[in-house]
Amino acid sequence: MNVGRVLALPLGLAVAVGLTACFSAPPRPAPTVPTAPVTPPPKPDSIPEVIPRIEPRARSGNPPFYDVFGKRYYVLSSSVGYRERGVASWYGPGFHNVRTSIGEPYDMYGMTAAHKTLPLPAYVRVTNLQNGRSVVVRVNDRGPFVGNRIIDLSYSAAAKLDMLRNGTAMVEVRTIDPSAPPPVITASATPAPATAPPAATALTIVAPAAAAPAGSAPAATAPASSAPAGSTPAGSTPAVAPAATAPGTATPTAGSGVTSPAAAATALFVQAGAFSDPANAERLAEKLRGGNYGKVIVRDDQIAGRRMYRVRIGPVPSVAEFDRVVAALERAGINDAHLALD
Repeated sequence: MNVGRVLALPLGLAVAVGLTACFSAPPRPAPTVPTAPVTPPPKPDSIPEVIPRIEPRARSGNPPFYDVFGKRYYVLSSSVGYRERGVASWYGPGFHNVRTSIGEPYDMYGMTAAHKTLPLPAYVRVTNLQNGRSVVVRVNDRGPFVGNRIIDLSYSAAAKLDMLRNGTAMVEVRTIDPSAPPPVITASATPAPATAPPAATALTIVAPAAAAPAGSAPAATAPASSAPAGSTPAGSTPAVAPAATAPGTATPTAGSGVTSPAAAATALFVQAGAFSDPANAERLAEKLRGGNYGKVIVRDDQIAGRRMYRVRIGPVPSVAEFDRVVAALERAGINDAHLALD
């Protein structure tokens, strides 16, 4: 567990937290104060991305669920089809060589990441939505457990995404299925450039159901009273089966990450709600327009044959603004706001 890594807890508190979780491995110690690296870090251009391969589910780091600071997280039964958008962070020298959740030493110069619910290990493509850069990483750790961060990247992965200076970035995380058949490429085929997800994508998260104990409700489930009648909560719009992700579409290469100009040019918004009834969408929009949230719009989309009205705020130009808007919405009782693309 990386509670100590993320929050730099005192060792005694880290142990107390670790005892409440369901990990088989003992909690890791708090990070050391980072000093100058023993050896200079390699240039990001010289570090190849990982090549996804089929691996067995790790024996440690994959309980059915675990608790951290009073919140329960359910580990997914499969990583296939998972996609999420939100804020990424990174961790470096203070945790170099500290054991990860599956027992491997953390290598800040490797292409790895930590995630709260994906089964370990897993492979994901992370795209920086602010500049279009994209990398493939192997998820081998748990976290981050701070705020609305969705993934913690290694130093090298963060460097390739050009997010070291700011420390965070708005990203899309999409899993890669190593068992999927490679794409069929003919001699006359021209490789298609990387593109951003379609504007009418319905979900911020498309994921299989977690392996939750019988009778338990996932922590992310919003109270029934959080949305007006006839509405769909922002995080639970109708599922759309994602296109199969073939390894060939995310073939790792050396360099500073694949760049997608379309992704970089995409406007980013905070989605506050999604409704099947336009009156409910307009009611929420009017409420938000009376606050200091920013520009509020209602987007009308056809999702899997259903008309949905999505209430969005933005565009948001930075992680700081995204955090400000999400925090303000939480104070207003809207706890399922998330990052969305135009």
